[in-house]
Amino acid sequence: MFNSITMESCNCVEPQWPADDLLMKYQYISDFFIALAYFSIPLELIYFVKKSAVFPYRWVLVQFGAFIVLCGATHLINLWTFTIHTRTVAIVMATAKILTAAVSCATALMLVHIIPDLLSVKTRELFLKKKAADLDREMGMIRTQEETGRHVRMLTHEIRSTLDRHTILKTTLVELGRTLGLEECALWMPTRTGLELQLSYTLRQQNPVGYTVPINLPVINQVFSSNRAVKISSNVPVARLRPHSAKFMPGAVVAIRVPLLNLSNFQIYDWPEVSTRSYALMVLMLPSDSARQWHVHELELVEVVADQVAVALSHAAILEESMRARDQLMEQNVALDMARREAETAIHARNDFLAVMNHEMRTPMHAIIALSSLLQETDMTAEQRLMVETILKSSNLLATLINDVLDLSRLEDGSFQLETATFNLHSMFREVLNLIKPVACVKKLSLTLHFASDLPVYIIGDEKRLMQTLLNVVGNAVKFSKEGSISITAFVAKPESFRDIRFPDFLPVPSDGHFYLRVQVKDSGSGVNPQDIPKLFTKFAQNQLATRNPVGNGLGLAICRRFVNLMEGHIWIESEGIGKGCTVSFIVKLGIPDRSNEFKLPYKPKALVNHGSTNIAGLKILVMDDNGVSRSATKGLLMHLGCDVTTVGLSEECMRVVSQEHKVVFMDVCTGLDGYELAVRIQEKFVNRQDRPLIVALTGNTNKWSRENCTRAGVNGLVLKPVSVEKMKGVLTELLERRFVFETV
Repeated sequence: MFNSITMESCNCVEPQWPADDLLMKYQYISDFFIALAYFSIPLELIYFVKKSAVFPYRWVLVQFGAFIVLCGATHLINLWTFTIHTRTVAIVMATAKILTAAVSCATALMLVHIIPDLLSVKTRELFLKKKAADLDREMGMIRTQEETGRHVRMLTHEIRSTLDRHTILKTTLVELGRTLGLEECALWMPTRTGLELQLSYTLRQQNPVGYTVPINLPVINQVFSSNRAVKISSNVPVARLRPHSAKFMPGAVVAIRVPLLNLSNFQIYDWPEVSTRSYALMVLMLPSDSARQWHVHELELVEVVADQVAVALSHAAILEESMRARDQLMEQNVALDMARREAETAIHARNDFLAVMNHEMRTPMHAIIALSSLLQETDMTAEQRLMVETILKSSNLLATLINDVLDLSRLEDGSFQLETATFNLHSMFREVLNLIKPVACVKKLSLTLHFASDLPVYIIGDEKRLMQTLLNVVGNAVKFSKEGSISITAFVAKPESFRDIRFPDFLPVPSDGHFYLRVQVKDSGSGVNPQDIPKLFTKFAQNQLATRNPVGNGLGLAICRRFVNLMEGHIWIESEGIGKGCTVSFIVKLGIPDRSNEFKLPYKPKALVNHGSTNIAGLKILVMDDNGVSRSATKGLLMHLGCDVTTVGLSEECMRVVSQEHKVVFMDVCTGLDGYELAVRIQEKFVNRQDRPLIVALTGNTNKWSRENCTRAGVNGLVLKPVSVEKMKGVLTELLERRFVFETV
């Protein structure tokens, strides 16, 4: 259009002035810049379109670019079509082109500045899209965590509410199917052989449970080798959870392993014995004929739930095993309780039997020793006196055997307890020496006693058991020595002596207020073979030793060893062989009393001491014993001492006969409570305390229970059968002087 106007004007315009050439040059330059601006704008638009990945109105930009290109081409063509125009036309065209060039260049320059801003807006748009995607992903993770937390709470609730693993697994499949919208979900468990996987649980139960597949399939190995959910083909055997239909495409399938944690440690009913590397297989299928695919957060949910199922199974196994162990423990406790009751019943029955037998054996022994001691006081021939002495020796030996059997029985059943008190250790040694010296003098044996300078005089311990141990050891030395000497040495054991190789198992425990007493009894007797020494501490082993004269019952050293062990000590024997003598040593732990209590010693009557200052002749005494022989023996002993004796055989008769004239009442308390009840009734009969007779219980057992009963009943004395003339005299003397006398076994 502009070209045609220009050409027409060129035919009728007059030649130009020199100034017209300048206008032409301005038009020429303006056309050039207009064309340049027009051509630069499409290039900038192309750059903008290229940098912006998505632009919804790209065709508008193409159309706008084409328009500008055509306009630019028009002005570019004008560069070769200039002819002379009229001045007015030239001025107008020059002005228009100059303005057009200015506007075009300004537009081009403006686009240069605007396009980066537009691009920055696009960048922010992309940044916002990325942030939105991140937020979506985080929301998916939050949803996954929420779903996981819900499943964890559900599984935990199931574990706490039931120990049935079937309920736990079935609930897990149902919850997964509901949460993920699954068409099918199944769990394959390893068989007992570990060579196959068995279909154990399904969501829809479209396949029969019990179907098996080999465990070495490649797809199974692929799943077992990864701890993540693995997408598998719907055509593999473990994914054929429902019949395929030609009309529908099967849904996407994933599988994940479920570790069976430490089930090898538990044999839970029908669970297989599998190792820690064994797995179950969980298969999950999306709905058929659906374009839905597995999302990342869904796979993460499946992985977390699989781990929780593994933990739930292990917890269920542990809890089931704990319940079984608890049931077994309860059954064992019931059985142990029954066994304990039976054992206690047997122990009580044995103790009752021993107590009765002890009393019943001591009753005839009492009669034998009492009557034999009375015979000794009569005029007899030498042969008769020898017979009576033999009877007394045999009776005393039998009484010792009864004591040993009773002590051994109490030691073995654990009912024996030491009775500790403060006593004079030096006096106890001298008393043993006085008891043994008559026998040693008969055999012409030299008997010596040595005390260390640092040996305490007063100590705390069981005087009776320590004396019994020492008496047994010294008695054996006298028994097995025909000539020579016997030495007794007592001293405080030093800590360095505890490391002696002769007793490596002995581990003393030093403590404040205690010390270890060491006693050595050395004889020049027959000796013993070193290999026979361990047998000496065995019950009834006396007759098994060919190197010693089998005299005795073989219980003495066995009981001594038990006593020494109770006193936290050790006993051993040393001998170089036959005919070279023997040394018996023992260590016991004793206490050291406080100086404030050193002289507050409990009184212990000496029943065998002859007190001539007390007059017991004419003393009126009442004897109550249901055994006629024992009653007669006791009466004979008392009458021999000059007492006025009345005897009764029944409790009612005793209550009727007893009066203020009777100063002492001897009663047999046997093993029951009738004798103690009788003592209480006698105490109640006499209101005035001075009118009450002194009551002495004759019994075959002086244990703690008997002494406690005597104390409660107000009994003044307790004497162990059998009783000789000298013993009865000592008992009466002590009773009248001290108004009490208690003898210990």
